[in-house]
Amino acid sequence: MNISDRDRFNATSHFERPGDLMLLTPDFNDFWPETLQSWARHDGPEQILNSRFRGDYLQFTHHRVLREIRTGFDSDRENDIGADALYVYAIPPIDPVYQTMVIKHEEHTITVLNEGGQTVRVFEDNPQKMPTYLDHPVKDRASWEEYKKRLDPNSPGRLPADWDDYVKKMNSKTEPVRLNVGSFFGFLREWMGLERLLYMFHDDPVLVEDMMEQVCLLEEECLKRILKDLKVDFAFFWEDMCFKTGPLISPAMFKKFMVPRYKRVTDILHSHGIDSIWVDSDGNITELIPLWLEGGVNGFSPLEVAAGNDAVGLRKKYGRDVLLGGNMDKRAVIKGKEAIREEVMSKLPYLLEQGGYFPSVDHLVPPDTSWENYIYFINTMREVAGLEKLPSAA
Repeated sequence: MNISDRDRFNATSHFERPGDLMLLTPDFNDFWPETLQSWARHDGPEQILNSRFRGDYLQFTHHRVLREIRTGFDSDRENDIGADALYVYAIPPIDPVYQTMVIKHEEHTITVLNEGGQTVRVFEDNPQKMPTYLDHPVKDRASWEEYKKRLDPNSPGRLPADWDDYVKKMNSKTEPVRLNVGSFFGFLREWMGLERLLYMFHDDPVLVEDMMEQVCLLEEECLKRILKDLKVDFAFFWEDMCFKTGPLISPAMFKKFMVPRYKRVTDILHSHGIDSIWVDSDGNITELIPLWLEGGVNGFSPLEVAAGNDAVGLRKKYGRDVLLGGNMDKRAVIKGKEAIREEVMSKLPYLLEQGGYFPSVDHLVPPDTSWENYIYFINTMREVAGLEKLPSAA
């Protein structure tokens, strides 16, 4: 019996397909651009740079991200900064965006004002490397009041102009459909910079509350309009609010400032039958998982191993209350076949059999991963799932 990728995703999310290996892309199985460029130049197929070819070749399952709807983090912005350099970055859902401009061109770097209002210094010979953040658009209450105007839920660029045709097209998709639904810490960090934001929790918590409240109002109003027409399979928050040993704010602060607002957004999602609600955060998230669950968020990725996240332990602790993605140690894939087999076999048989798990390395595949190792990683997972090796792989 044939099953669409959309139905397969939903069945996996509801623990109805034990043993199914579903390698979702984008985001869950994605790569640093330098990784793909290296493979294309050396031991991989030249066409690996093409996302459609890559998905077919590696037997990934594509999911459709509704990027045309401006409610969440847009991670696919590109700005041509000259000299054949393309700076790729992400911005919160502001409308209108800022007019981009090159401020300064130095010997090895270019200083850019991006569409999110940030001033960043980019390496000209490696524009996709993490930039240096020089300035942020929100510094205090006065600058926030001005910036806040760009977060109007009724602004004209919030939804596609051809809404009826767009809805018809998206509702007919046979692949899973994802809606990005905001961020209560990550957006604020992009607006203010991390250090200023962390001080603000102490110096002006009312301002922090106002910024989070505006995000919440934006999401609530947009979701009410979107979900009356559009069929969505899962929702996605973006936060990146943890480091190697734990969260950047205390669990008590998280519970006070963020949990009630998560609940308001997830209540709307639940009322429309959306019960697969994910958060993406780097770092060690274990202290925050029970609070995210309290707020209605139940999916977690990329579960970085170096930061102490353990998908097997989380499944044993939380059972079917959580959906899990990632947690295959990227460092093992770099090391070679013995390390890869040990990593996969120590986790994947149990996690696949339990269900509700979408495998991937624990973030983007890094440039020092060889093509041979990556193919061996994919084929080892396919072996666990009882699938044949990739037909075109060695």
